Amino acid sequence: MNRKQKKILARIILAALLVAVISFLPAEGIPKLLLFLVPYLVIGYDILIKAARGIINGQVFDENFLMAIATVGALIIGALNGGDYLEAVAVMLFYQTGELFQSYAVGKSRKNISQLMDIRPDYANLECDGRLVKTDPDEVAVGSTIYVKVGERIPIDGIITEGSTELNTSALTGESMPRSVTVGDSVISGCVNMSGAIKVKTTKAFGESTVARILDLVENAGSRKSRPEGFISKFARVYTPTVCALALALMVFPPVISIILGDSPEFFVWIYRGLSFLVASCPCALVISIPLTFFGGLGGASKAGILIKGSNYLEMLSKTDTVVFDKTGTLTEGEFKVTEICPLGIEKRELLRYAAYAESASTHPIANGIRRAYGEEIDRSRVRNISEHSGNGVTAEVDGVSVALGKRAFIESVISSEQRVEELGENAVFLALDQSLAGYILLEDAIKKNSALTLKALKKEGISRTVMLSGDNRKVAERVADSVGIDTVYSELMPDGKVEMIEKIISTEKGRGKVAFVGDGINDAPVLSRADIGIAMGAMGSDAAIEAADVILMDDDPLKIVKAMRISKKALRIVYENIIFSIAVKVLALILVALGAADMWIAIFADVGVMIIAVLNAIRALFVKGE
Repeated sequence: MNRKQKKILARIILAALLVAVISFLPAEGIPKLLLFLVPYLVIGYDILIKAARGIINGQVFDENFLMAIATVGALIIGALNGGDYLEAVAVMLFYQTGELFQSYAVGKSRKNISQLMDIRPDYANLECDGRLVKTDPDEVAVGSTIYVKVGERIPIDGIITEGSTELNTSALTGESMPRSVTVGDSVISGCVNMSGAIKVKTTKAFGESTVARILDLVENAGSRKSRPEGFISKFARVYTPTVCALALALMVFPPVISIILGDSPEFFVWIYRGLSFLVASCPCALVISIPLTFFGGLGGASKAGILIKGSNYLEMLSKTDTVVFDKTGTLTEGEFKVTEICPLGIEKRELLRYAAYAESASTHPIANGIRRAYGEEIDRSRVRNISEHSGNGVTAEVDGVSVALGKRAFIESVISSEQRVEELGENAVFLALDQSLAGYILLEDAIKKNSALTLKALKKEGISRTVMLSGDNRKVAERVADSVGIDTVYSELMPDGKVEMIEKIISTEKGRGKVAFVGDGINDAPVLSRADIGIAMGAMGSDAAIEAADVILMDDDPLKIVKAMRISKKALRIVYENIIFSIAVKVLALILVALGAADMWIAIFADVGVMIIAVLNAIRALFVKGE
């Protein structure tokens, strides 16, 4: 408990003890009222102050106003009708007990989520003149060298320049398996250094690093409201003045009708019922539990390495009907391996060297695979005039030789018409030197082990259609689609073609459900932005993914897509359970109070009890074990 909660608990205990003592005292009349006012003010002074401020500020109809009017009215009725003040004090006592429980539950949820996302480093060990200086990460310039000791959290994204270690990435990915890194490997902030000291050259300012972006994302997630949250806000604005009007009508109309009919008006009876009606009508359960459920769902997803930018996207996940996948890096490993080098008139090593140098500036997975196969450091001064042709290939000058590297159609447009380029039907990259075909390189992209399981699980979750978009040729794309169980495949698509295709799919599925697009977060930003809900997978350190996607999976496991949807459905199920339960009990309690079948004790028990049950149910959204 925090200090504020402990103070409220002390007030509750003190007020309860005072009520117990006063109940045994033989006081009557004004002295008895004054005695009961002491525990009443001890437990309820803050409610009265908040109600007065609300009236002054024009925000009259809230739970503080309802409690203040109901309990002050009960005190007045007690003074005029036999001196029974216990009910008024008890109502405030039970209400504050319920508020304390709610405050503790929300605080506990926030604390759990804060612990899950406690990845902000306190300092960076900056190397200055041969010594280490603890520096605020915000003050470390790009290109600085920082020293990360064993057990410390990497403060800023960078590249290892000295040492090797294993990193604990669980705070980002939700996975406990460590990641081995060494000199030349990129590392991102938020990971914990487990086994060896390393030096890191920073590549970003702290404000642009992965950990800062993630923290900003989580902190701002609450600003994007779901439809149920919007409904509750609108509902409360209409509901509270409506029940106040009904309570007033309950106090006024029955006595007036009784007078007209010549019967006893029983003013005290109907005023008491009206005040009880106000107590029973308090919408705390709905107003508190619905946002808490979404907050818990977002926090539970964060624990699993799934970052969702707002409760509106959490809601949309549960309504997804079609899932569209990019192929490379999403369903496949995205790390192409060279399987065969086929030169024409030159040595294999020379062919690979020209290809690696031409691809020296590219971040495409095929370029990475070629450079890994070459295995030597590339002297960028030997390369000039690099030009990437989106989705087709690259041209450059290497040691004064004109190099073109890319797909069959692209190379055919470069070489002389007398030469023929063979259709290989695989991931083949063709190379031309000085407009003459010099050979080709075959690469292979392995399918991820969980891809097929993911497609089966999505079908079980009610996804009616799965689609794959690929820039590869038809045979390669269809082979991957058949292997994992994709319903529909579109191949040989340029980046703009993928955007056009996702728009066609959205228009086709209109009215049936939401369309989600799953990409690797590097080259798919336009499609991620265009889909109803964009899911970036394996996006650690990818600025494009964090900006464009609505849901970010922090590792490469496609099964996390299914987990995200299950978390979403669980949260929405809890939301609707709380809405139905709270409204049903409220309506029943209001009817019983209006008919005189329930008094103020029952009204407050119904209000506090419903709130506690709804909050307990909402907290379940935080836990995703087994989801």
